[in-house]
Order: sequence, then C-alpha cells, then structure tokens
Amino acid sequence: MRFLIYQDSRLGGRKNNEDRLGYSYSKEALLMVVADGMGGHLHGEIAAEIAVQTIVQAFQREAQPKLADPQRFLIDAITMAHLAIIGLAAARQLPETPRTTCIACIVQDGAAHWAHVGDSRLYLVRDGRIEVVTKDHSRVQLLVDAGRVRPEAMLVHPERNKIFNCLGQMHLPRIDLSRKTALNYDDTLFLCSDGFWGPLPPSLMVDALQRNNILKSMSELIDAAELRAGNEADNISVVAMT
Repeated sequence: MRFLIYQDSRLGGRKNNEDRLGYSYSKEALLMVVADGMGGHLHGEIAAEIAVQTIVQAFQREAQPKLADPQRFLIDAITMAHLAIIGLAAARQLPETPRTTCIACIVQDGAAHWAHVGDSRLYLVRDGRIEVVTKDHSRVQLLVDAGRVRPEAMLVHPERNKIFNCLGQMHLPRIDLSRKTALNYDDTLFLCSDGFWGPLPPSLMVDALQRNNILKSMSELIDAAELRAGNEADNISVVAMT
C-alpha cells in the first residue's frame, strides 16, 4: 500500500491545545486518529491523549501486519479508550471525568473503515468532489435533522458546541461505524477537529486539494481556518492521506 500522509495541530486562539492526533502503519494497514478534548470539562487534553494513545497502541499490537477485522478493532479500541478515561478519573478522584470526541480510520486491503464519537469529522475527496462521511453527534445536527435549522446556519448557531455523545461520559458512548468503503487511486481522506472544518466551506477545501498535494494544501487550509476564525479560533487539527 502506497500513500502520502500529513498531520498538524495548531493552537488557534486558545491558551491550550486540547486536540490530539496521530497515525501508525504496518506493511499492510494504516491507522489515523483525531481526538478533540472537550473544553467545557476538566482535563479535556488528558482525555484526548488517552484516546489517541490507547487506539494507536492497540493498532500496533494487532496489525501484524494487518487487522483481522478492522470494524471490530475500531469498536473495541474506542471502547477501550473510553474505559481508560473513566479509569483515570476514578484513580485520581477527579471531580468530573475528562471528555473528548474521537474519529479513527483504518485503511487496508484497498478499503477504508472508520468510526466516530462526537463532532470530529472524516471527509472523502474523490474526482474533484468532497463529502462529509460522518454525522456530528451534536445538538445543532439534531436540529438540522429535524428540519428546524438549515445546514448553512450550523456554524453560527448558539448551540453549535453542544455535544451529546463523547468518550468519558457516564455511560458507554454510541460509536457510529462506517460501511467498508473501497478506495480509488488518488482518493484523499482527512480526519479533523471542528476547529478545522468549522471555518472552512467544503468548496474551499476541495479547491485547495485540486491545486496541490496534501502536504501543501492542508497547510494552506489550516492557515485559512486560523485566519477566518480570528481571535476566536479553536484548536485546529487534521490528519490526511492520499
């Protein structure tokens, strides 16, 4: 399997970066993961760090050289990350459990599998078209689904940051799992936190990706997200592969 990969995370306008991200690969499989620690709760960056470390370490143990069942792996690894966050909070007697979103993707045998919790997203870019292939676990997404808010109004809605599903919550999270998706030559997948996708219209993303490879285009897009969000910019994180 041959691929080009890029990752970066920026502070934005915040005092701390609570995003964590990473990737790992063997001869026959690739893992990408992004976690966005929830700033409305204590130690969001710890929850994000645990999520990424737990999933990456599980991949490195099991991808020998590929996973027996990528979808089962995603469910088990994300659940394991959730339980590790709960365990840390109990061991340290924290007043509340740290929380984080999580999006993880496996590529092997010419296909992609992904799973997510929260509002970190995965995009697929193919033949000059871009598609969000995850659905946010957010209050405003529920309003869009109910027809009470138009999709273009999501980014300015006062409840846009309210998440109803995350790692570290008191009950097991709902993990949304993709179908197996065959990949074509030159397809691009990217996983990102809301600090990346929030300020950027899809048309701008796909335009940048058509002009340059992901090493240049993703760097340009992070700059654009930071500039567009200004002083209110959230942490900005993305992992991309072509």
